Amino acid sequence: MPCTGHLDTPGPPAPSAPMEPTVNIFQTEGPTTDPTNQPWPGPPAQPETPAPSAPRETWAGKYDFLLSCLGYCVGLGNVWRFPYLCYRNGGGVFLIPYFTMLLVVGLPLFLMELSLGQYGAAGPVTVWKCCPLLRGVGVAMLIVSSLVSLYYNVIIAWAFYYLGSSFQSPLPWSCNAPSYRDHCQNASASAGWVSASELFWKDRVLGVTHSSGLGDPGPVRWPLALCLLAAWTLLFLCLLKGIRSSGKVVYFTATFPYLVILILMVRGATLDGSLDGVRFYLSSDWSRLQSAQVWSDAASQIFYSLGIGFGGLLSMASYNRFDNNVIRDTLVITIGNCCTSFFAGFAIFSVLGHMAWKRQIPVGSVVDSGPGLAFVAYPEALSLLPGSPFWSILFFLMLITLGVDTLFGNIEAITTAVLDEFPALHSWRRKTALLGVLCVSFFLLGLLLVTQGGIFWFTLIDTYSTGFGLVVVALFMCLGIAFCYGVDQFCRDIVDMICRCPPWCSRLLGYFKLCWIFFTPCLLLFTLIYTFLDMYSKPLRYGSYKFPAWGTSLGVCMGVLPCLQIPLGAALALGRESGTLSDRFRKATQPLRAWGTGTARDAAGDAIDVPFTITLTGSDFTAPPPAGTEA
Repeated sequence: MPCTGHLDTPGPPAPSAPMEPTVNIFQTEGPTTDPTNQPWPGPPAQPETPAPSAPRETWAGKYDFLLSCLGYCVGLGNVWRFPYLCYRNGGGVFLIPYFTMLLVVGLPLFLMELSLGQYGAAGPVTVWKCCPLLRGVGVAMLIVSSLVSLYYNVIIAWAFYYLGSSFQSPLPWSCNAPSYRDHCQNASASAGWVSASELFWKDRVLGVTHSSGLGDPGPVRWPLALCLLAAWTLLFLCLLKGIRSSGKVVYFTATFPYLVILILMVRGATLDGSLDGVRFYLSSDWSRLQSAQVWSDAASQIFYSLGIGFGGLLSMASYNRFDNNVIRDTLVITIGNCCTSFFAGFAIFSVLGHMAWKRQIPVGSVVDSGPGLAFVAYPEALSLLPGSPFWSILFFLMLITLGVDTLFGNIEAITTAVLDEFPALHSWRRKTALLGVLCVSFFLLGLLLVTQGGIFWFTLIDTYSTGFGLVVVALFMCLGIAFCYGVDQFCRDIVDMICRCPPWCSRLLGYFKLCWIFFTPCLLLFTLIYTFLDMYSKPLRYGSYKFPAWGTSLGVCMGVLPCLQIPLGAALALGRESGTLSDRFRKATQPLRAWGTGTARDAAGDAIDVPFTITLTGSDFTAPPPAGTEA
């Protein structure tokens, strides 16, 4: 023992200190017998609780979610549809209705879908625990995503075919190619001249010249079928480990298109006639603002380019951390998407202006949209550039990455919904099997679209799968959250997620609340009515081919199919409840007990579970006696 500086001498023993009271943490308050004479009975029985579910997977990196959403939104429509709409609807004037629709329709709906997925931590179907009456909205989202996935990967297959053909000099669709050299020399002066690029597209790629229409699909084009198989194989490999693998792939697929657009803009600016193309792109016609068609086109372009109503945004947001700033992400992704559309127009029209200058024809005669721009007009323009194979390879690689990113979101929506509904499939082997079944099924169904008449089926599905049905889905999502779940409660949920909500976020929520209640539903209703009027006033055509009545009826049924899920889901929800119709409706619009479990998912690791309880009495809070008062 340590030395104290003096010797210990024997003496009377010191008085022992009083025994401190002890607390038996295994017994409740009340008279007890001497615990030393009784065996310990063990901890009291605890109420039986269900085993906790496995924690939900989250994005590995800070920018995985942002890049995945940006890649999902920035798709082929930004390159092949927006520039054409801008030219058709008054040039630069079109930006006024475009950004107006972004503020009133795009931003509110985008924020709603992201917030719903992040707060509920569930996919498009399970997330409607917040309002079981609208569970059919989630099913409708899955049907739309499935239809889009079916035909969207065919576009990637076409891009694969053109990419493989680009490793040739001269390019096989140019007038310098041996197959079309005589055609260009003999027919260039005729009035009905068809370009070599269009002949290559219709005859060599599609084989549509051998089909008479929708009812005559003909045999499968096996080169395209192999390209379609390669496209689905690529999707399968990228999604093999879920968001862990796709979240890394997007670092390339989401940024590479921007690099290509920048390179094409710089290259296009150096070409003769490029200024004519840009001038044609931005020429302003202020009278076009009086046309309802312009405002409808702006609303539909915002709606489709942001990927609203497909369930992809909702699914990707469900893997966010609960405290992620969803308002900041909404602003970054939506504004980035729209700016991409605008600047892509310069890359497109500068090169098309050069082609018009070289052929000595007006720019308007070479402008097209959709597949006609991506696979006919622009490849022809690229074939006129020095080093054309290099530019062609860059362009079609860009198309592939744009399409793959969009399909990531669509397939993720389907797999997330299935896994949330059937938790037994969460093991890696079963998830892999599910993804494989989906990819194989879509590949087999997509073979119809790579037949000789496949382009007619492609046009039919493209027109009706994302037509009025998608607008109806978004309209019911907006109305359901605003009036059934409650817009005030929804705003409180967003504030709960953003723990430190800065003042500008609070002010923005007031604006979004006003949009969700009034402006957004009204504009969606306007878009829906105009879509119906446009659909019945203009018969569906592909080139000179007019679709038969049975084909149009089939397309309408395709568009109605997602809409039917909403009343069917509501009827099932009402049938599960008891009481009068008003009682059933009230119960079906109340959140289930499982709703909002995402709130506790990030805090679950901080909780400590102990197998006993401690009962404290009033004496436990009595202040101890001051020092020096003991005898």
